[in-house]
Amino acid sequence: MFNSTSLCRVRPCFTLATAVVLPLWFIQTDAAEGPWKKHAVHQGFPCMTAVAGDFTKDGRPDIIANSGNKTRLLVGPDWKEIVLAASPGHDFIHSETFDVDGDGDLDFIGARYQPGLIVWLEQPDHPMTDPWPLRVVSKELNGIHGLFKGDVDRDGRIDLIANSAQPIDTPYPESLAWLPVPKNPRTADSWHVHAFAVKDAPGLTHYLGFGDVNGDGRPDIGTGAKGSPAPVGNYFAWWEAPEDPTKPWKKHVIAEKQIGATNIHPGDVNNDGKTDFIASRGHGNGVIWFEAPSWREHVIHATLKEPHSLMVLDMDADGDLDAATCAYGDKQAWWFENDGKGKFTNHLVATDQEAYDIRAFDMDRDGDLDLVIAGRASNNVVWCENPRR
Repeated sequence: MFNSTSLCRVRPCFTLATAVVLPLWFIQTDAAEGPWKKHAVHQGFPCMTAVAGDFTKDGRPDIIANSGNKTRLLVGPDWKEIVLAASPGHDFIHSETFDVDGDGDLDFIGARYQPGLIVWLEQPDHPMTDPWPLRVVSKELNGIHGLFKGDVDRDGRIDLIANSAQPIDTPYPESLAWLPVPKNPRTADSWHVHAFAVKDAPGLTHYLGFGDVNGDGRPDIGTGAKGSPAPVGNYFAWWEAPEDPTKPWKKHVIAEKQIGATNIHPGDVNNDGKTDFIASRGHGNGVIWFEAPSWREHVIHATLKEPHSLMVLDMDADGDLDAATCAYGDKQAWWFENDGKGKFTNHLVATDQEAYDIRAFDMDRDGDLDLVIAGRASNNVVWCENPRR
């Protein structure tokens, strides 16, 4: 699986390119593999976000999803529902999972968009019967649309990364931030906010990408802004981490006039030793990649409508970066197979499936990556079974 923190053999990128390249090798097909089987996990409520992991300590994948102001543990493989938290205003738009308190199991982090709120739920010793304590991470950010985990300060511990996209009702308007886990997160009232792009990320930013873009050994952070209020936004950009990540970071624009930009993730797409970016216009159309160092734009899927979610990782275990999305406008899920040189073959995964969030996880424990989809207007959570093995 792709680990963005491993990116280091790259050169700085300083120039911009706006020309769109529609190459002859743009292939769109679902004929190269067998059909993906869609499995229903939860139905009945619109779901904005869902994450997979072993949340019950039995070695089998589970899912935590948020819908209808309830955070639900869906226990695999039969998907028994256990409500972990239920409260008005707990309508989380995005989530993450990692071992927050260092006790060896997975905890859950959820973010509400507005008014901004981030909380974490601690996995107890007996996760199916004991209550999951809910604790506040932050109330200082507003317009939180994306959460991401990564070791920002390179101290060997995972930090939380979040945006604060709203221009009002926050100490950090139109900003990006990282939050180190407190020494004792169980007793902390909140986590310290290191805003590294203060008022430097306008236009309603969305999701976050993490990795060393310029090869200095420090992980950088990228995002896309969908464009609101017009004409602000509609761009992809990355912020260069300084030696001291608590200081302001330097902004680099990758591309402008990107209508509905939402997702961007760094990685060496064509195996030339430089860090490129794969991106989606989740409130517009299309999945693309930007080639370093000029940020020349290449089309992966030109017409896909509102590919709001995006995963960038090695889907087929062949050593290069692929991608996957579920487009809520077209109600289609796709994965995009890279040949290692930046040429993509596009595979249809599912139809009649709306989505806001997508994750990759080996749900059937057969050694390949499946896709977990939080279906907003589909009122469901599903996972799609990879047929390649």
